Amino acid sequence: MEELRPAGLNRPGTTEWAQGLSRPLVYRYFPGGRQQLYEAALRSAAEQLILCFGEPPAGPPTERVTRVLDRYLAFVDEHDTGFSALLRGGCVVETSRTSAIVDEVRRAAAEQILLHLGSGAAAGPRLRMMVRTWIAAVEAASLIWLDEGKQPAAAELRDWLVDQLMVLLAATAATDPETASAVAALLPLESAGGPAGRLAQRLVPVLGEAAHLLPEDG
Repeated sequence: MEELRPAGLNRPGTTEWAQGLSRPLVYRYFPGGRQQLYEAALRSAAEQLILCFGEPPAGPPTERVTRVLDRYLAFVDEHDTGFSALLRGGCVVETSRTSAIVDEVRRAAAEQILLHLGSGAAAGPRLRMMVRTWIAAVEAASLIWLDEGKQPAAAELRDWLVDQLMVLLAATAATDPETASAVAALLPLESAGGPAGRLAQRLVPVLGEAAHLLPEDG
């Protein structure tokens, strides 16, 4: 994925000696030269990223999302320079095709998260928008994390992003019946010691300060 950054693409011999191959062999498999080589590298990275979001449909949903984020952040950590250049548009050969590949990753990630939430292709517009908004937040947080020298620790960032997903779900469920039904089906699958249970325990004292905002009985 390092070939996705401008310096990697402009480096002398990038096209001719990619992966240690000779010029004739490179042009045999990449007749389009640097652009085709870049798109092949991007496609490979995209496929790896999409795989990060897959999880067997078993166990508490928030624990599945936790494992997803572990893999995603490990990928970001390993490919930090290329990842940053890719998502910030710093690649000198960015085209409509390469942009479509990046967008494909975002959509595939959203579909996988919807499956973890028990909805999938049947999800309505509000729930779908909420998940895509969260995916955008994960992407932005990853870039900021790299800017900040990978602080806080990846595990802390992961837990914070899982918390964000649950809070977005709760806020959307308050006004969207479909999301409310999804949340009602998900909560029995969670445990007191899992991400959802720990967040609920932390929120109780915080929300207690808002008691005066509730209407009085009668």
